Amino acid sequence: MRLGWVVMLVVAAFAAALPASAQYQGTIAKPEVNTPDLRAVGVLEWTGDEAHPKASRLIPICIYDGQELEDAGIYMARPAPMALETEVEYQLQQDGKPVGLFIVDSAGEQQGSWVGFGKMKPIPVARPRPTQIAKVDEDDAQSDTPVLHRKHPAGNSGGGDSGSGSGSNGPPPDPDRPSLHKGGDTSSSDSSGDSGGSGSSDSDAPAPDPDRPTLHRSDDSSSSSTSSSSSGQQNQSKSKKKNQDDEGYVEDVATVTDPERPRLFRGKSEGYSAPVVPTLVGLPTDLQQEVAVSDAKNRPVHLWDYSWANPDDQAKMKAAMEQMARTALGLNPPPAPAKPAAKTGSAAHKTSKSAAASTPLPAPLIDEQFHVFELAYGSGATMVLSAHTAGAGAPIKFVTLVAQPDLYGNVTVLLKNVSEAGHLDETPRWRLVDAVDAMADNRGDLLFELRGDTQRQFALYRVLRGQATRIFLSGADAIGGAAAGN
Repeated sequence: MRLGWVVMLVVAAFAAALPASAQYQGTIAKPEVNTPDLRAVGVLEWTGDEAHPKASRLIPICIYDGQELEDAGIYMARPAPMALETEVEYQLQQDGKPVGLFIVDSAGEQQGSWVGFGKMKPIPVARPRPTQIAKVDEDDAQSDTPVLHRKHPAGNSGGGDSGSGSGSNGPPPDPDRPSLHKGGDTSSSDSSGDSGGSGSSDSDAPAPDPDRPTLHRSDDSSSSSTSSSSSGQQNQSKSKKKNQDDEGYVEDVATVTDPERPRLFRGKSEGYSAPVVPTLVGLPTDLQQEVAVSDAKNRPVHLWDYSWANPDDQAKMKAAMEQMARTALGLNPPPAPAKPAAKTGSAAHKTSKSAAASTPLPAPLIDEQFHVFELAYGSGATMVLSAHTAGAGAPIKFVTLVAQPDLYGNVTVLLKNVSEAGHLDETPRWRLVDAVDAMADNRGDLLFELRGDTQRQFALYRVLRGQATRIFLSGADAIGGAAAGN
C-alpha cells in the first residue's frame, strides 16, 4: 500500500515538472553591445545665395543600419521619419569636403513626401588658446625678472622672527603704498579697553573716515511712508481688477496684469510663436543641391577629388567624352561620301585647303558638367559628363555618361543614359548630385537624381572593377513638375 502511494507521488511530481521544462527555450540571446551606428544621407536643396538662402529643404535619401541601405523617407516614421527628427544635425559636403551644417527644426509633407526644414550654419572653428604671460613682481625694484613668489628684501636672512631688526636692514617703506587695516568701530575698541586690555587699541586705531558710507536702519517715518505707498498700490490694483471686469475698459499693454490677455505688437513678434520658415516648393530654375550626411561618429574627412599625373590627360579624356555625348545626342553630322582620288600638285593643295575650311564646328553642348572622382584610395579616375541639346526646332535631349580610362588611355563607358523632353516619366533625366560615402566604408558612391516630368527618384551607383552597379533606389518622390531644359 505504501509503495502505491510512493509511485503516485513520483508520477505527480514528474507531471508537474513537464510544463515548466517545456517553457524553457534555451539560452536567452543578449543584445549586442557593439551595435552599428546609423548613418543617414540626404540632399539639401536651396535657392538664392548659399550663405543667405531664400528657402531651403532637406530631402532624406537613405539610412545605413550596418547591413542594408534603407529608405530614409519612411524609416522609423512616427509619423515623421527618424532622419527628420528635431535637432538632427547634417554635415554638408562638396566632393567630400565639409562646407557647412544643417540643423533640422521641423518636418512636413509636400505632395506626399516628407521633407525637413531648418537652418544652415557654418562649420565651427576652434578658438586658439590664449597665451599665458608670466606674472611680474611689481614690488621688486631691484629686478624685472618674472617670479612666482615675493622675493625677500636684501639683508633679510629669513627664518628669524619678525622683530629681529629686519626693518632696519630693509628698504624704507613706501608712503604711497596702499595698506590693509582690520575693520572695527570705536565701540569695539572701547569695550576691549574696559575688559582689561592695555589700551593700545585706542591709540593705534585709525581715525574714522568722514566720507565713508554707512548703513542706517530706517526710522518710523520712512516705514510709515512705505506702508502708505504699499497700501496705495493695493488700492490701485483693486481698482484695476474692478476695471478689467468692464467690457469697454482699455488699458495700456505695459500695465496689463492678466497674463492670458492678447497683446498686439508692431513688427515681428518674439517669444510668442515659432519663426516662420520659408518653404521651398516645386523645382525652380535656380535650385541648387548638396550632399548632407548625419552620423553619430566623427569620421575622418575623405576627399573625392582626383589628381591627374599629367594635366593634359584631363583635357584629352574630356574631349573624348564630349565626342561620345554628341554621338549619343545625334549632334555629329553624318559621314561625308567617299571622295575621288586625290590630285597631285597645286590642285591637291587647293583641295585640302577648301576641305579644311568647309569642316563644320562641333555642335555645342548646353549646360555641360564634367566631374572626375577618386572613389577609393589608390583607385583610378571615374569621370561623369552630363549635357543636353539646345532644342532649336527639335525636342531637348539629355545625356549622362559614366566612364573610366583603360590601360591604353582610351575612354571606356560604364553607364549611359539618354532621355528626351516629353518622355521623362518613362526615361528620366539623370542629374549628378555628388559622390558620398553612404555605408561608412571609405568608398564613394555616385548619387544621381532621376528627374521626370511629375516625379523623381534618387539612386546610388557603386563603381567597382570596371562596372557601375546600382545599390539603392528611393521611392517615387512627386515634388513637382520640372520644366523642359532645367
